[in-house]
Amino acid sequence: MKSAPLFGKLYLIPTTMGDCDPMDVLPQTIKRCVDLIDHYVVENDKTARKSIKLTNPEKKQSELKLFILNKYTEAKDHQEFIKPLLEGKDMGLMSEAGCPGVADPGAVIVKLAHDKGIQVVPLVGPSSILLAMMASGMNGQSFTFHGYLPIEKDEKRASFKSLERISFEKNQSQIFIETPYRNNKLLEDLIQTLHPDTYLCIAADITLPTEYIKTKKISAWKKETVDLHKRPTIFIIHKM
Repeated sequence: MKSAPLFGKLYLIPTTMGDCDPMDVLPQTIKRCVDLIDHYVVENDKTARKSIKLTNPEKKQSELKLFILNKYTEAKDHQEFIKPLLEGKDMGLMSEAGCPGVADPGAVIVKLAHDKGIQVVPLVGPSSILLAMMASGMNGQSFTFHGYLPIEKDEKRASFKSLERISFEKNQSQIFIETPYRNNKLLEDLIQTLHPDTYLCIAADITLPTEYIKTKKISAWKKETVDLHKRPTIFIIHKM
């Protein structure tokens, strides 16, 4: 009888969400995996190598084999990326977004691994979406993450009102993000568009020394100034 092929495992390896000591926010499990794994699928070569070096300074960078997965990667390259797994080698998937596969292009590699019968191992690490939800005081029993909202002004404001209506009708928190250099404009539009009694949580620089998390009604945000320029930020709205 033919034995089943011995594939490697795909480890989903969280990273820090900014410049901080990895061991302040990542468990020892991450270091042990980085110690043993030499093949990685990553979004950015430079930041992935930096993350690996911070997690394990003794790791030899020359031994690393990194496959770059971003918006320019062609679908035909995905099969090439998982060859080490098919050859029995463990691999790591690392994200620029903290947790791989969530608001992250790495999900396509995870799906491909499942299609091939390769074991996927998610590891514990900081998720800005869940940490913001935890700290918001909003409905953690029912929430939806929408990613990026439309850029065009009228479409964006229409989406605000739509999410506000859904939140009220379903008692559901609505989570979204923006490119960091457009955060201040997004906040300005939210304040101008949403109902004064709608709650807004702003969670910026999560897990970093500059962490800022506050939940207030829109009417209260109108009286406060906060600079979110180029700060990774999660926005959550909830209309009661």
